[in-house]
Amino acid sequence: MTQIAYILLCHKDPEGIIAQAQRLTAAGDFVSIHFDARAEPADYARIREALAANPQITFARRRVKCGWGEWSLVAATLEAVRAAVAAFPRATHFYMLSGDCMPIKTAEFAREWLSRDEADYIESFDFHSSDWIKTGIKEERLIYRHWFNERRRKKLFYASLNLQKRLGLTRKVPEDLKIRIGSQWWCLRRRTVEAVLDFIDRRRDVVRFFRTTWIPDESFFQTIVYHLVPEREIRSRTLTFLMFTDYGMPVTFHDDHHDLLLAQDYLFARKISPEALMLKERLGVLYSETGRHFDISGDGRRQFAFLTGRGRIGRRFAPRFWETEASIGRDRTLMLVTCKKWHVAKRLADRISQVTGVPAVHYLFNEAATPLPDLGGIQTTLEKRMRHRRALVRMLFDYWNSDRLVICVDPASTELIQDFYSDRGEVRLLEVGCEFTDDYLVGHARRVGLAGPHTPDAAMRRLLPTIRYDARFESDRLRDMNLAGHYRIRQTASPEENAGPLAAFLGLSPSQAREIAATDYLFVD
Repeated sequence: MTQIAYILLCHKDPEGIIAQAQRLTAAGDFVSIHFDARAEPADYARIREALAANPQITFARRRVKCGWGEWSLVAATLEAVRAAVAAFPRATHFYMLSGDCMPIKTAEFAREWLSRDEADYIESFDFHSSDWIKTGIKEERLIYRHWFNERRRKKLFYASLNLQKRLGLTRKVPEDLKIRIGSQWWCLRRRTVEAVLDFIDRRRDVVRFFRTTWIPDESFFQTIVYHLVPEREIRSRTLTFLMFTDYGMPVTFHDDHHDLLLAQDYLFARKISPEALMLKERLGVLYSETGRHFDISGDGRRQFAFLTGRGRIGRRFAPRFWETEASIGRDRTLMLVTCKKWHVAKRLADRISQVTGVPAVHYLFNEAATPLPDLGGIQTTLEKRMRHRRALVRMLFDYWNSDRLVICVDPASTELIQDFYSDRGEVRLLEVGCEFTDDYLVGHARRVGLAGPHTPDAAMRRLLPTIRYDARFESDRLRDMNLAGHYRIRQTASPEENAGPLAAFLGLSPSQAREIAATDYLFVD
């Protein structure tokens, strides 16, 4: 029978720690607590007193003063792990938690999950070749010794590091270890935990090495587990759902994140806001429930990236101009059709080609499957098309021996549009305004991976206004660019009203423009 011993590292909120320990043990599991020795003694006394009578709770025999990035966090974890191994012989799994974590699945669900797969859950990526470390020092974490805390004693930290660099005081990694890196929030089987404890008792050289490694809680267990356990028995992931902002700060969850959290493919979540009292209450009750079914969509990170990314007017990570040396040609006219509903723009481009004979290409810079002629390989990938975009368009003009060309572009591609407008050739833009029903937006969210078939209704309701605003935002951006030859047609306008902008955009007679505008299937979803 699967039973979990939770390794609870905490440093504040004694009432929250007491409630969390009682909640987990009420469902039949065990808890081993390490409370930071830097914390208030009265808080620790309060926790010990409240939980003293619970036989499913134990405490680390030695409390460590913890500091971020230091060996002390690993030392504290080991103290709590040793206490748990000794106190709970029936525990089959050991799961690392912080005081900010809350369950997002039931105990019944968690045990069934762990029992169906004979494996350890711990992120374990190659330290050197992976991109797990996004910013800051990397190899320097290992080859130099770190005695000072970078956050509390920054000057000494960097002075020591720079002195070692100048004097060439590098050190070697233990030869038989391949250094791995990943999240500190792991769940390991009992035999793995016992093997790790036995290994570090035998290999004091490994402990000495990691004692002066910077941020060892991201590499100590990850490296040793990989060294001791066959790779086929390691699931390189955490079972705790956590996200980081693009500034490297953990995302904090609030009351309105309840449905989103339950839909994720994880057992716990962190960090839960101290003010999210309703969320804590609901998740606290959840853990002891039985027979609960979960619709798992696993789209939390994509939704977060979308919602926060659209909140920045500047769009910091938008595409850049890689190449501007080519020109489409001074005597040529490039006509850009932009519409958020790609199928509408494609139909319009095809209809224009049928009526006028002007060659038309669908979303060649947005859709890899867009049919294109063989142009010597420049057309094979989206990356190549984008990097050589003016040269590609010039080759399309040459291929069809035409001085006019229609292409479709997504309205979000403002840098691409601006780049073509800076060319010596004539460029025109036709913006197609469409109506967006909720059903269409739901389908769009699923097509682009923002949602799945099991995304909760509440999470979808939060997405829809942002997606709808996204379309308006892109239209406003285009208008703010004040581009010459920018025309607009609308789904809600009559064919007569749309014929005027179409005639000016294409240089057609009113009758030909109305023939295109009157296409009855143009806006059908």
